[in-house]
Amino acid sequence: MPIILAIETSSELASCALLRGETVTSRVSSGVRTHSQSILPMIQELLAEAGIALKDCDAIAFGSGPGSFTGVRTACGIAQGLAFGASLPVVPVVTLDAMALACRQRHGAADVLAVLDARMGEVYWAQYRFEADAANIAEPAAVLPPTLSAPDGVRPQGNPAACGNGLSAYAEAFPAGGHAEVMPHAEQIAQLASIAFTAGKTVTAAEAQPLYLRNKIAYTQAERRDMAVAKAAEGVA
Repeated sequence: MPIILAIETSSELASCALLRGETVTSRVSSGVRTHSQSILPMIQELLAEAGIALKDCDAIAFGSGPGSFTGVRTACGIAQGLAFGASLPVVPVVTLDAMALACRQRHGAADVLAVLDARMGEVYWAQYRFEADAANIAEPAAVLPPTLSAPDGVRPQGNPAACGNGLSAYAEAFPAGGHAEVMPHAEQIAQLASIAFTAGKTVTAAEAQPLYLRNKIAYTQAERRDMAVAKAAEGVA
């Protein structure tokens, strides 16, 4: 099985994970403002703990969004820098896909509604279905694709298990509640990336792009700083 290094910074939780065979190890840091500073040291810790170099990995995966504009750019930029430096392919993974897999693994849900707080009174959401006999690590099938809407615009089919911080951020729109603790994490990014890598679904570092559902016109000073940090990652190999 491939060795996958994964990065996820689309929410207030930043994480990285190293998948080797069936074993996945990870590091986590909270606080949006520290993502660009914390992710590279965590990656170096994981590689050192495993006793491997970046070039020993088969691919770099990242949570491509939707999510925080700054966060998804940070993950994409760092993934590109690392991939360029080590001549590795990149695997973008949709963050809502990763949330659905986490909900499947933790709660055994076959039908999942992933709802991520998009701020500004909106949520990112999508609905997924897993085959009844699907393994613990399986690619979810999208019933309704990733969408940006007001919380009361979420219209799932049937009665899926709901997960994500959008449930708690807009509790009045989701009275049934759900698994609000389930968030995008690099462990599921790595697991889904392994499936995609085996199927040949990779891109070059130059081709890697975030998934945006909300238009953004200008970069803030903080976002420009994060992109500079991401560019510096090219030297880590």
